[in-house]
Amino acid sequence: MKLRKITLGIAALMVTVTSCNKDDESTSTVPDRDRAEVYAEDIVEIEEYLETHFYNYEEFDFGDPYSLANDTYKIVVSEIPEGNPDNVTSLMDSPELSFKMVTDPSDETIEYKLYYLTVREGLGSHLNFIDQAFVSYEGTLSDETVFDSAVTPVSFNLTTVGLTSGVVTGFRESLLEFKTSTGFTDNGDGTLTYHGHGIGMSFIPSGIGYFSQPIGDVDSYTPIFFKFNLVDTVILDHDNDGIPSYLEDLDGDKDVFSDDTDEDVSPNFLDTNDDGDSLLTVDEIEKVEYIVDTNIGEMEPILASNEYEVDRSEEDGVITINTIILTDSNSDGIPDYLDDTIE
Repeated sequence: MKLRKITLGIAALMVTVTSCNKDDESTSTVPDRDRAEVYAEDIVEIEEYLETHFYNYEEFDFGDPYSLANDTYKIVVSEIPEGNPDNVTSLMDSPELSFKMVTDPSDETIEYKLYYLTVREGLGSHLNFIDQAFVSYEGTLSDETVFDSAVTPVSFNLTTVGLTSGVVTGFRESLLEFKTSTGFTDNGDGTLTYHGHGIGMSFIPSGIGYFSQPIGDVDSYTPIFFKFNLVDTVILDHDNDGIPSYLEDLDGDKDVFSDDTDEDVSPNFLDTNDDGDSLLTVDEIEKVEYIVDTNIGEMEPILASNEYEVDRSEEDGVITINTIILTDSNSDGIPDYLDDTIE
């Protein structure tokens, strides 16, 4: 799936070019272009696209955004005809268009302007930066070339873990602004219709996209655009220690590899004993299960400030919610699983 970054060692750093003549054969390397220079070109291309294109906003019922009719809505982008005879609103002037400033781990000195279109935020769960997402999408270039798509929702991790390839930074940061669906209807033909899901589009500079990696129809240093429907998420626990991985980003910098409480070279999200004491992390937290029967009007529980949902399921109106409580036995403000004085 082209949406994922490809782990290609040297290809991520440089493109190898071989030149030959009758006297000798030699291999030379061409380094990546300057990121700031490429970004300056990309943002011009993206903003020109936003100024000269519009989307089918008239087909979406903004008066009732979470109607069943809107659940099957698909974003379609078209070029504004010369003179704009129909007086359509460009993407740039759309009230649904926003932007955020994003850095990439490969070069945090550059802030990229990431535009994204929020047709509908969604009513379900928020995404966490390191979790699993289920998304249907279509990737295009500024000339409308479709280079990747998934009609049926596919799953992928939102960040790279070990040797597993994650999504490009720009796409991840776009998805984090949306929520998942609230449920679905089985259409009886092998397809599902999701309800209340996030619907959007993102416009990604190559520096937080594929940058120098040519992938299929995407040349090096090319901005990429994605239309997407976010339908579901799974909270991941990479080391199965009971603590969701997103909670193990203690400093909130979205770099889980930098958090290592016991300094044993194993980051917390891959460490089953985060504080290095005699107890495993899973034995220093409290697990709770709630059963909520909506058929008789039961309401979901209000979680304590140190309590976090880890998963849920629903069957015939009965919701099962599993949570963890980060206990602090000595009330020193440090959870037991990070406090090596608690035995």
